[in-house]
Amino acid sequence: MADITAAMVKELRERTGAGMADCKKALVETSGDMEKATEYLRKKGLAAAAKKAGRVATEGTVASYIHGGGRIGVLLEVNCETDFVARGDDFQGFVREASLQIAAMSPQFLASEDIPADVVAKERAILTEKAKEQGKPEAVLAKIVDGQISKWVKEICLLEQTWVKDDKKAIKDLLQDLIAKVGENCKIRRFVRFELGEGLEKKQDDFAAEVAKQAGLS
Repeated sequence: MADITAAMVKELRERTGAGMADCKKALVETSGDMEKATEYLRKKGLAAAAKKAGRVATEGTVASYIHGGGRIGVLLEVNCETDFVARGDDFQGFVREASLQIAAMSPQFLASEDIPADVVAKERAILTEKAKEQGKPEAVLAKIVDGQISKWVKEICLLEQTWVKDDKKAIKDLLQDLIAKVGENCKIRRFVRFELGEGLEKKQDDFAAEVAKQAGLS
């Protein structure tokens, strides 16, 4: 078994916010592997968070973030149970990271269950047709498409997205870490992202096409 030093325990505590005893136990259980120990504690945190998930979270904050000299803007509501936690560094830090994530990665939905069924069906049909054109065997077609759908969900849902600052964590992991640290139910309720000029080009193209149609050019 690897020697578990005080420095290792301290590093794991700083990473996870877990207690010293829990950190030492996690390192012992994982033979000193820092990444596995972090995952071990996160799973424990998930269990604790699940117990808090039913508690009402009506406090929190609505935060704004402006990026790129005013080219991208984000509005985000994150809830917790008490104003005390809402004003804390851990909560505010999570809000900042979530805002940065939205600005950088432009998620379309909060969670996988928020994606409308018809949107999923349309994407599945497109991916299925593409796989057929690529000559994928019929026997494994559904499995291939299922894998591609899972990847697509992770790209468009905020909670499923890989954190831009650490590809070993998803945003939902950061949220669970926050819950474990502050001991309250916390959740992202809603968000909206604005990008300067977004959608204008398409509208201009549509207008140009309509003018051309009326002029008999198309």
